[in-house]
Amino acid sequence: MKIIVTSIFVQDQDKALEFYTQTLGFVKKHDVPSGEYRWITLVSPEEQKGTELLLEPNAHPAAKEYQEKLFAEGIPVTMFGVEDIHAEYKRLMEKDVKFVMEPTTMGEVTIAVFDDTCGNLIQIAQQ
Repeated sequence: MKIIVTSIFVQDQDKALEFYTQTLGFVKKHDVPSGEYRWITLVSPEEQKGTELLLEPNAHPAAKEYQEKLFAEGIPVTMFGVEDIHAEYKRLMEKDVKFVMEPTTMGEVTIAVFDDTCGNLIQIAQQ
């Protein structure tokens, strides 16, 4: 068994698609109408046949509450791996990404946390 799709709740699918592709550099894999929303998945440019990230609308009240509470508590909803966290931090800062935690070493890993502008905190990590 392997993970093929994982999702994050977003407030606005179009805004999220733009941020995750234009700012973070993910590649759109699927963008299919699904009722009043869309099935939008992204992949890493280095692993285009790898795990897909679904930009899931937070339309359900439970999803919206879950997302808001995690954000308010400062809890990242997911983690992306990077090769060089300091270079990635600098690249994203130059794109005006707002970090709530600068690169911080914790044991054998260095992490940083940023606001994705779509209602989530995202953690990046270098192992």
